[in-house]
Amino acid sequence: MFLKPPPGVGAAHLSPPLSRHAAVLLAIALLAPFAFYFGTVASIVSVWNSSETFAHGYVILPISLWLIWRRRVNFRLYPPSPYPPALLLLAVLGAGWLAARLGEVQVVAQYTFVAMFPAAALALLGRRLAGSLAFPLLFLLFAVPFGEVFVGPLIQFTADFTVWAVRATGIPVLRSGTRFELPTGNWSVVEACSGVRYLISSITLGSLYAYLTYRSTMKRALFVGLSVIVPIVANGLRAYMIVMIGHLSGMELATGVDHIIYGWLFFGLVMFLMFWIGSYWREDGAEPAPASAACADVHVTAPAGGTMPPRFAATVAAVLALCAVWPAAAWVGERANHNPAPVDLAPIAQALALPPAPEFTDWKPAYLAPRARLHRVYRMGSLPVGLTVLYYRNQDKETSLISSLNRLADYDDAWHEVEGAGRTEALAGHPLALRETVLRAQGQGPLLVWSFKWIGGHYTSSDYVGKLRQAASKALLRGDDGAAVMLAVPYDDPEQARATLRRFLQDHGAAIDGALDAQRAR
Repeated sequence: MFLKPPPGVGAAHLSPPLSRHAAVLLAIALLAPFAFYFGTVASIVSVWNSSETFAHGYVILPISLWLIWRRRVNFRLYPPSPYPPALLLLAVLGAGWLAARLGEVQVVAQYTFVAMFPAAALALLGRRLAGSLAFPLLFLLFAVPFGEVFVGPLIQFTADFTVWAVRATGIPVLRSGTRFELPTGNWSVVEACSGVRYLISSITLGSLYAYLTYRSTMKRALFVGLSVIVPIVANGLRAYMIVMIGHLSGMELATGVDHIIYGWLFFGLVMFLMFWIGSYWREDGAEPAPASAACADVHVTAPAGGTMPPRFAATVAAVLALCAVWPAAAWVGERANHNPAPVDLAPIAQALALPPAPEFTDWKPAYLAPRARLHRVYRMGSLPVGLTVLYYRNQDKETSLISSLNRLADYDDAWHEVEGAGRTEALAGHPLALRETVLRAQGQGPLLVWSFKWIGGHYTSSDYVGKLRQAASKALLRGDDGAAVMLAVPYDDPEQARATLRRFLQDHGAAIDGALDAQRAR
């Protein structure tokens, strides 16, 4: 096959091609991780299948391969030369994947897995060749289904923007969290209105467009920055216009599936305008040839069988070993940490010497299914207190204490969060960091909820700290037991509600703590 060299580089200056054996070894080294990390690959594909937000993941690898094919002449311009220091980066990524597996942080496991391919390419091909293919290799990271963490902040921004814009139009708005009322009807900003789909699509397309259209790093960075800002603002405008169409039409238009269609048409128009405007600064000229290649004055004749870089086979073996050792360690750790004992939360109820009280709310936390659940209502003075304990053991993606899917109130639930903040109380004589949340539902009184997590004998309100503690506990082969503890009370009088929950923790926190520790020891 004839490869046309860049301007200024003669065909005689191209290096010999890789031998067939070297090409086979390279293919094995880059394909083997799919087998070693099959579970992680399956988790990525399952998200692609289940969420339209990440369905674009299927085209990322073909696009990356196409981008590499466009620059295939680089394999002759930059002779492959193994770069052993990159093996250290590969080892760090493998250790990160193992830590993510121990902590059940799926997105980190997925990112570290995908990042192994650029690291392996750097180790096998060398800095010059891998560096010339940096964007196609790093573009693979867009295959990771990441972005759920932005849903909450995007919902909040969209609600803030929409309410501000409607009020600026002169229409009165009564707001409660992410829900608001106009004289003509009620509206709610839910997950589908967050704009996360638009944002992820825009960043992916914007990065690819910037790479193909510009040569200047500054222009590429500016366009990618616009790809982040424009869809966020555009989604706020989209939500505002949908509300206005519904309001002006007496809630006849833009209230059903037509508002979804309208949203995608609006997003498509915004993206078209952004790319169209960006095309005025396009740089079509070819990238300059490397000085080392342009100035070469030695003609190299390729042997019939091609060449194999020195130490290439050894580097391939090292890459395969570094990719294989971490799944093996995870396999051993999972079996060592598995606890077949059933979970029994009855001792917690028995430890609380309080008479039961009738239910006062239909609120339930929207958490993944635990191994065991305890819910009791007790009377503390003049107020009832609802205690909910969700206990997790042998955690996986279907039953996990810390997950982006776990919320006190789901986005489309009758209950919704109005406000929330962290605070510090005391439990069993020790400081306890917890989260205080106010929940509301139409036709029901508000609730004050104190929530915190118990992981391996430690308490925290931070998901990040919780994941680190879970990973550390499993690394020490102590299992992954954890629990979510929630206390709910009517919120008619804020000071009385807080005083009631504080008294409950003071009087019965030690009993709950002891019962959880006893459960972990089983």
